Amino acid sequence: MTSPLQAQESALSYDQYLSELKQQAVEQGIAQGTIDAVFDQIKLFKKAVVNEPVANGPQNLDTYLPERVSEALVEQARGLYRDNKALFDRLGKEYGVQPRFVLAYWGIASAFDASDYPALTVIASNAYHGDGQDEAFLAALKLMERDKLSFDSLKSDASGLMGYPHFTPKQLAKYGKDGNGDGKVDIWQNLADAFATTANYLKQLGWDYDGTWGRQVKSPSELPKDLVGLEVHKGFDQWQALGVRRFNGSDLPSRKDMQVSLIRPDGEGGRSYLVYDNYRVLRQTQASDHLTLAVTYLSERIKYPEIK
Repeated sequence: MTSPLQAQESALSYDQYLSELKQQAVEQGIAQGTIDAVFDQIKLFKKAVVNEPVANGPQNLDTYLPERVSEALVEQARGLYRDNKALFDRLGKEYGVQPRFVLAYWGIASAFDASDYPALTVIASNAYHGDGQDEAFLAALKLMERDKLSFDSLKSDASGLMGYPHFTPKQLAKYGKDGNGDGKVDIWQNLADAFATTANYLKQLGWDYDGTWGRQVKSPSELPKDLVGLEVHKGFDQWQALGVRRFNGSDLPSRKDMQVSLIRPDGEGGRSYLVYDNYRVLRQTQASDHLTLAVTYLSERIKYPEIK
């Protein structure tokens, strides 16, 4: 049986495929000058990565979190915050997202590697290999034209994700912000732009600057399974009545203004968390609860001990 990859490659050569992309670009109104400047520079990228669907993921947070959030990553995150604290604190207030969460997002998304492959070459090659990135390629062309970016300035990792936050071209076009007022949006080398863009993304998804993400708790093993999951919302007093307690065994917060959810990503017997609306925002950006909790864990490691 012929795979989608074999079918794609046997039907068209890479040059023929680029010709089809070029025709789509013309049909979508991209200027001929942009097309002429770009397509002669696009090659077949040998390291192209076709993203596979995420399976069930890691099964044990006790081992996953310290492996995913290494001490080296923690120190890198804290050092980046320490070296740019005044800038990040100012932008955090301006865009309404605490700096530790922006930095934690970068750490899990890119390990603070802004990436250095030619994005259009990577995205075109991935699309040719059958991962459906035709639309991403055209979005990147439109972004280049709108923001007057050069071919060489548009960089990505091997899967086509760009800058510190590892954004798609569509995400950058929608959420990109100029954080230092120079009239450009550079999420590769300009930390102010990368911060403002990431914070704007989280804010637009519903981030609450005055809130946090949640907490690890203890929950009774006999808690009905239909009460576990993000679709269930209850007050702290209701979870308290069901036997849920802080991780140290003390009572839950007494505040009445929040509806929160209990999750057990490793299933019964694994860790339990009460999670808030900001967790829901982060969960929209990640492929699994494990990755989302990696972001929150790194954010806590950035917060404590306090960086002054």
